[in-house]
Amino acid sequence: MAIKGQKFKTYSEEMKAEAIRLHAEEKWTYRQINEHLGIQDKQRMKKYRENVSERQLS
Repeated sequence: MAIKGQKFKTYSEEMKAEAIRLHAEEKWTYRQINEHLGIQDKQRMKKYRENVSERQLS
């Protein structure tokens, strides 16, 4: 739940693609990727992966 006035961090498309590449090709864990790229939201990797899958199908 968002708090009034809360700022959300946004990530570039390049960073999202790199996160997916690290997981798919390099077999990094989500924890390693989050720490390496500074991604704070633990659920974000799942969202990135779903978005990449949708793009590949279209």
